[in-house]
Amino acid sequence: MGNRLTQIATRTGDNGTTGLGDNKRVSKNSLRVHAMGDVDELNSNIGVLLCEEMPADVRGVLVEIQHQLFNLGGELSIPGYELLKPEAVLALDEALAKYNEQLPRLQEFILPAGSRAAALAHVCRTVARRAERAVVALGNEEAIKEAPRQYLNRLSDLMFVLARVLNRMNGGDDVYWKSERLAQAAAD
Repeated sequence: MGNRLTQIATRTGDNGTTGLGDNKRVSKNSLRVHAMGDVDELNSNIGVLLCEEMPADVRGVLVEIQHQLFNLGGELSIPGYELLKPEAVLALDEALAKYNEQLPRLQEFILPAGSRAAALAHVCRTVARRAERAVVALGNEEAIKEAPRQYLNRLSDLMFVLARVLNRMNGGDDVYWKSERLAQAAAD
């Protein structure tokens, strides 16, 4: 990793560039910086979600995800470096299987709503999708490892599942979409 920060306001970015972990300077509008920013935003949103009441095991999963997202951000900041390991993707697969098994099968689309914690998990899901798109765009232009893209893809799925878990935490339920077409089909 690059030097530890001892000064936050360096003014070196005033010209529209930022430093990467390998000491190269790139435009703040580069694909790599967009991907790093989206991952950072996702991690920050998970931090907000962690302010909510939730089961201890879900909290533990989210805290570990924050650490892995920091690894992912570090990997993105140093071209060619690997910090996010394939085992992190497997851990998400295991969490997906565990929490999805507890949920009733979806019969309808659900809205990103319900409890505050569930709604925040849905925000995390959508930011994870954006971060995934940014990593895919970067991967189309530069060589990156597979784990970052896979991790973000699984993470967005897990955030959807965790939103459903959080909606049920105090006896609640998902908020179902009221489709006029489906209502009409059921009435016929």
